[in-house]
Amino acid sequence: MNQDNKETKVQKKPKVESYDISKSDETLHLAIDLAKFIKENRLYQNIQGKEYVNVEGWQYAGSRLGILPVVEHVVNISTDDEIKYQAKVNLLDLRSQQVVGAGFAICSNREQGKKYYQEFAIASMAQTRAIGKAYRNILAWIIRAAGYEPTPAEEMDYSGNDQAAKPAVPTEKKATMKSSTNSEPVVAQEEQQTTSVRYASAKQKEEIISLLNNPTITRQEKTKMLLNINRFDEERAAQAIEKLKKVIEDREDGQSAAA
Repeated sequence: MNQDNKETKVQKKPKVESYDISKSDETLHLAIDLAKFIKENRLYQNIQGKEYVNVEGWQYAGSRLGILPVVEHVVNISTDDEIKYQAKVNLLDLRSQQVVGAGFAICSNREQGKKYYQEFAIASMAQTRAIGKAYRNILAWIIRAAGYEPTPAEEMDYSGNDQAAKPAVPTEKKATMKSSTNSEPVVAQEEQQTTSVRYASAKQKEEIISLLNNPTITRQEKTKMLLNINRFDEERAAQAIEKLKKVIEDREDGQSAAA
């Protein structure tokens, strides 16, 4: 009887925190985890009756496999009458330090629903699409196994299919451009500067991931930071590293509650 109990405990104990894409049993567990996480956090859009995962959901899947996106370039290919950007993103496997995938994408203000987008928003969307495209190239089957369409929601913008899902976007941008006497242009100028921001390096991301794997960091804290890690510039990444080190030190000394 005791032997049976031990066997039951052994079967229930494994809880994979970091999955290996080369092991089918682990990736099936990841698909189940993804389905739950994406649904609970509403990281998807319903487009013409089908559910497409947002780039944050793809990033979560990649982070659980130790695969993070690194922006190689965001290039301005605009013309006199069109704002247009191209982006390339590589996928870095933190275990092997090898590039395991890549994705290219473009965004233009001539696309349906983007007529009033400012330049920084066009550049940002090109980068976001490239991240989703890179993950799609190697993880589409996992997203499909989780019950979702194997195309990033942001990529559906190309055909304008999500116009009904996001009707406020062009209206919001138009209003911002008209209200030139308000404080919004100042905000726009600050946001526009993000096109020249130096994003967190692969080394910084790797250090953040390593610190997040410390047992004193909760699952919720880890997930929240992983979902935002690709928005960090070098300064914010450095701050995150220092904060994590301090939290870990304090908690190991029993001096800090959950942040």
